[in-house]
Amino acid sequence: MSFEEGDRVVLHDEHSDFDGEVGTVETVSETMFGDENYVISFEGGQEAGIAADALTAADETDEE
Repeated sequence: MSFEEGDRVVLHDEHSDFDGEVGTVETVSETMFGDENYVISFEGGQEAGIAADALTAADETDEE
């Protein structure tokens, strides 16, 4: 699944301080292999270089 700037997403990365948190896609960039990487903004900071497979769309009921 791909996301666009402004989309609300949930990060799933056990190595991140933001694992399980809802954030907003700030930047979408394409790698030289054609994959998309994202910069996600959270209430407590930012996480860069996130692959699409580590993200899911946030539900309306998910809190920020």
